[in-house]
Amino acid sequence: MSETITITIDGKECTCEKGEYLYDVAKRNGIFIPVFCRHDAFEDHRACCRICIVEVEEGGRSKVVTSCVYPVERECNVQTRSEKIMEERSVIMALLAHRAPEAASFKPMVGRVGTVETDRLVTLDGEKCILCALCVQACNSLGTGAISTVNRGTEKMIDTPYGKESAACVGCLSCANVCPTGAIEYSEDDAVRTIWNREFELIRCGECGQIMGTRDSLALAAGNNEVPAVCDECRKKHMADEMMATYRYV
Repeated sequence: MSETITITIDGKECTCEKGEYLYDVAKRNGIFIPVFCRHDAFEDHRACCRICIVEVEEGGRSKVVTSCVYPVERECNVQTRSEKIMEERSVIMALLAHRAPEAASFKPMVGRVGTVETDRLVTLDGEKCILCALCVQACNSLGTGAISTVNRGTEKMIDTPYGKESAACVGCLSCANVCPTGAIEYSEDDAVRTIWNREFELIRCGECGQIMGTRDSLALAAGNNEVPAVCDECRKKHMADEMMATYRYV
């Protein structure tokens, strides 16, 4: 049986289970902590952006922790907007903004967090990626592993092996959908989707005509290389119609 702990966040008493991440406790209680590199679809959190730092006081000692991976083990007092935290968070925000100046999602966050002005940081012109690797997690969760972090230091980036088209990619857009900064670009028309240097055939529902996905992604999801003829909504409608027809004759 899990142990229940009561902690205080910004003066508000919050109940949580021992080992629960501090960020989750705050979110559940309506307390805002900024974050870029976290997604509810994944249990494995990597604390890449560091913007979610908070100040925790335990046993008379204060420390700065990354809330999205900090497990609550005992009663504590948490400050999410102390002077120290706001100062350090503004520096982190400045680093991220220079790393990815084209990331549109930073603009509203800068208004809430603030940022320091400095001419000591180099701006990566045209960049949107903050190297949070959520896209890599999404790809790996499908078992495809088409993209990964490559290179080191200032040359580190997310890409396919050797920057070439990857036979493992299925064009599902899972990577683009979890990206917090819109860094993964793709294009599509009525028949083809292009992403990660590959073109994928788009399959439409035989009933409603809506795009169901790429041929590769649908075959992967089916597990037998067969592409469904209709989308889930149309399939559910057919099942409902069949059930209603059955009840009429019972």
